Amino acid sequence: MLTALIRLARPKDWIKNVFVLIPIPFALADAGQVDAMLDPVAILLGLVGFCLVNSAVYTLNDLLDAESDRLHPMKSDRPVAAGLISPSVAAVQFVVLLLIGMVLCLAAGRAGVITLVLVYVGINAAYCLGAKHVALLDVFMLSSGFVIRVLLGCALVVADPSAWLLLCTSSLALFLGFTKRWADLTVGMDHNHRPSLRGYSTAFLNQAMTICAGVALLSYALYSINSAVLAPGRELASMPFVAFGILNYLRLADQEGAGGSPVEIAFSSRSSQICAVGWVIAIIWSL
Repeated sequence: MLTALIRLARPKDWIKNVFVLIPIPFALADAGQVDAMLDPVAILLGLVGFCLVNSAVYTLNDLLDAESDRLHPMKSDRPVAAGLISPSVAAVQFVVLLLIGMVLCLAAGRAGVITLVLVYVGINAAYCLGAKHVALLDVFMLSSGFVIRVLLGCALVVADPSAWLLLCTSSLALFLGFTKRWADLTVGMDHNHRPSLRGYSTAFLNQAMTICAGVALLSYALYSINSAVLAPGRELASMPFVAFGILNYLRLADQEGAGGSPVEIAFSSRSSQICAVGWVIAIIWSL
């Protein structure tokens, strides 16, 4: 039972919350507030609280999708769909995780944090209750979660995010969302498994992925060039790793059938892990 409850919470998916941390040094420097509001306790409370809210949303999603998940080749082993957790127990876990998560976010003491959390929950509730069946809307709503994570990181340090940062995050999130739908089609899924797939084709998704990848790369370059925290002449030191990461993700999706879950790629792809380490080193060197 405990193992099933943990699986239902999907702690592996908390890795997505790295987006909460990425903008912090940039946002602080760009706002001229270096160290002024860098409170580790507030950041930790907000991050842990948001992780628990994520798990609450995942629990709600699995609870509402149990019937359709039983028809999916991989999702059929999810705890509720597989009958390991009853719907009533899943509902209790949803409420408990949501309440604890929101209390921790509120305890962070930063204006706007709890509002962002409520918006995140509202968007995901709408997604679970039917918006996910509408082509394009489903990807846009999923992508909004990554933008909210960036805004949350900025709220925790009381700094305004740059426009280039938000454009880069949103386009990258759309790229991941369209790649996920592309992977669904290539493994043989259709509208019986996911109704929104009726509105997609591989040709359209190939174009959408290309556009979003290009915008993400360009906006990241402009974001780096305009960031006051990066040393002159080193602004684009991390750019090759970002380009490699995006192109490698496309390669994995096309050649190895990956792309259905960025979390699985993050944990299983050695090339992606090495690229991430290289990006961190490049960022530190260029600060």
